[in-house]
Amino acid sequence: MRAARLIRMALLIQSSPGLTAAALARELEVSERTVIRDAQALQEAGVPVRSERGRVGGYFLAAGYRTRLTTLRPGEAETLFLSGVPSALQDLGLSDAAETARLKLTATLLPSVRRAAESSVRRFHLDAPAWFREPAAPDLLPELARAVWADRPVELSYARPGRDGAPPTVVARVVEPYGLVLKAGTWYVVARVPGAQEDRDGGWRTYRVDRITALAAAAGTEGPFARDPAFDLAAHWEARSLAFARALLRTTVTVRLTERGLRRLPAVVDGAAVADALASASAPDPAGLVTLDLPVESEDVAFDQLARLDADAEVLAPARLRARFRERATALAALYGADSAEVEPAEPGAEESGAGAAEPAEGAARR
Repeated sequence: MRAARLIRMALLIQSSPGLTAAALARELEVSERTVIRDAQALQEAGVPVRSERGRVGGYFLAAGYRTRLTTLRPGEAETLFLSGVPSALQDLGLSDAAETARLKLTATLLPSVRRAAESSVRRFHLDAPAWFREPAAPDLLPELARAVWADRPVELSYARPGRDGAPPTVVARVVEPYGLVLKAGTWYVVARVPGAQEDRDGGWRTYRVDRITALAAAAGTEGPFARDPAFDLAAHWEARSLAFARALLRTTVTVRLTERGLRRLPAVVDGAAVADALASASAPDPAGLVTLDLPVESEDVAFDQLARLDADAEVLAPARLRARFRERATALAALYGADSAEVEPAEPGAEESGAGAAEPAEGAARR
C-alpha cells in the first residue's frame, strides 16, 4: 500500500511541480505528516525530491529529473483500456484517433501487460444509450467537439421546446463551450454566456446538442476564450443534475409505508425525492409503519409511482390523491371480486394442459 502511494506521490510531483504538503495530502488521502515522511522515504530511495518554503513553495523534483515509474502494470492497463466509450468516440469523430492511440500504446506494453489489456476488452463493454431508443449522433456534434477542444466561442441556434404543444422557439446565442456530456444516449453541451456571469446561474447554460440547428464561429471573436481554471465539468454536471431533479418536485404528498414499502420506495421514485422523504420520516409506530412527506413532480406522477407499491403504501394527504386511490381500490375490488366467472380450482394431481389432464398422474400410474 505504501509503495503504491510513494509511486503516486512521485508522479504527482513530476506532473505538477510545486504541490504543497496540504495539496498532496488531499490527493493521497493522508495527513500532511505522512506526506513529509513519504518525501523523506523517496529521498532515501534516490528520488531527488526537495521542498521549498514560501508563498510559491512546495515539493519539486531536481531540475531535469524524470522518474521512470511510469511503466504500466497489468491492472492499470486493464483499467486504461476500459476507460473509453466506443460509441461516444465515434459520435465525436475521434474513433480513428482513439484506435491509433490504442495501437501505439499496445505496441509499447510488455507482453504480459498487453495480454491483460486485450483480455479486458474481450470481457467488458460499455453501451451508453438507453434501451428502446435508437441512438443517433447529432450532425453538429463533431464540429461542436472541435470548438470545445479549441476553447473557441461559437454562435448557435437552439430550438427551445414549446409549452403545451406549442412549436419550438429558435433562439440565437453566443456561448463559450466548456464541455460535452453523454447522458443515457443524449449529448449535452455545457457552456457559459459571455457577460452573464452575474446572473442567477453565473452565466452557465446546458443545451441538448440534438436541438442545436445551426453552429458557426462567433463573429467578432479572435482566438480562444479564457477558460476558468477552476471549472470542473463532472462536479458542475452533478450539481446541475441534482438541482434540475429537485426543481421538478413541485408538490408533496404524505404517505404511510410498511417496512417493505420503505425498502421499495427508491425503486419507484426519484433519488432526490427519496433523500428528502427519508429526512422527514417518523419513527416506526407499534405496527412498524412509517409516515413521511414525499416530494413529487405532481399528483398524477405520485399516483402512478405509489400505485406500484400496492398495499405497502397508504396516501394520507392530499385528500384528492387519497380519493383517487380509494376509487382505484374500489374498481379493482369490483373487477377481481368473487363472481360466477371465477375459475374453479383444478383437481389434485391434474395437469393444466388438455393432453396431460386426461392421463393419470405419474404416481398413480405406478400404483
